[in-house]
Amino acid sequence: MSEHQPPVHGHCDARFTAVRTAFEENFRDRAELGAAVSVMVGGETVVDLWGGWADAARTRPWERDTLVNVWSTTKGPTALCAHILADRGLLDFDAPVAAYWPEFAAGGKEKVLVRHLLSHRAGLAGLRAPHSLAELFDWELTTERLAAMEPWWEPGTVSGYHAFTYGFLVGEVVRRVSGLLPGAFLEREVTGPLGIDFTIGLPEKEAGRAAELVHPPAASASEQAAIFAQLAPAAIAALANPMVGAGEANTPEWRAAEIPAANGHGTARAVTALYGIFAGRGAHDGHRVLSPEAAERVRESQGRCRDLVLGAGLDSETELGLGLWLSGPNGSYGPNPRAFGHDGFGGSCGLADPEAGVSLGYVMNRMGPHIADDPRKMALIDALYSVL
Repeated sequence: MSEHQPPVHGHCDARFTAVRTAFEENFRDRAELGAAVSVMVGGETVVDLWGGWADAARTRPWERDTLVNVWSTTKGPTALCAHILADRGLLDFDAPVAAYWPEFAAGGKEKVLVRHLLSHRAGLAGLRAPHSLAELFDWELTTERLAAMEPWWEPGTVSGYHAFTYGFLVGEVVRRVSGLLPGAFLEREVTGPLGIDFTIGLPEKEAGRAAELVHPPAASASEQAAIFAQLAPAAIAALANPMVGAGEANTPEWRAAEIPAANGHGTARAVTALYGIFAGRGAHDGHRVLSPEAAERVRESQGRCRDLVLGAGLDSETELGLGLWLSGPNGSYGPNPRAFGHDGFGGSCGLADPEAGVSLGYVMNRMGPHIADDPRKMALIDALYSVL
């Protein structure tokens, strides 16, 4: 380790030394700044490592309890909220969204099903009208605009990544059924009882534990123009209405908002525990959160396709379940094509492999440029499966 890089801390079972080596190599060879990785196998924690810096200036070491915004890795816990309600018979994924949210039927959406929201097939990848960051922080305004708009494509036919709108769409259904926004529902039903250090948004009292996100090097104006020239209007709406990056996500306003698709804050340990509910077929640490049947339903394939939003940035087709992505032939979550998980903007991820009884959480603060399958994440996953 160089004098500018604190050593890696934590625990790693001898059998999983390859994961520790990959984690250390991320700092040495892949420009890691601060990060943590955690792995559970059969309900036991076998890897719990952290290291590096919690800030760009390298003045705050990454600690055992450092929190960081995990962007779309938040979508897994948000999907979990919907699956809990469905497991209790309170929510039907094959029912029209308008059965729970009557205003949603506007704009020709009366036949959009709840499963279409979970699988990014609702045609509502982004709002048509300009939507500012301040407006994104306004739950009522954002959900009202989504309820009123017409879809970009025929719902149910193909997926198009709902980068921010996913959380408002699934989240509003959760609110209509349970009376609670996803953050409060998750805390009441899961993270509170299980003692999992994860929140949607960040309570002000926890701000001192939060790592500073660092954005990847910006593309030049000509490079940005070339990227946007490849994107369909729906993709531009999904990814740039509004434009959000590390600078915005480091603000108190972002942290205070309820954005269930993108502003979950937690440790790698917490991400591993949440995705471990899926890996454990609905149970974690002796606590049953979902029935085995409900946990299995999370990875019920909604069909492979080239995603209408992410297609320009991904080399192949992808496959969505009901809220999470399947590993598939791409191996995004390891060699088991039935493993599943979710990546976050810039690199973080949560992974669940019920066949192997494995869950993994990886969080970091220096964001990479990749849409999915960041090399640091893939190095950790490859190392994990090399010893299983």
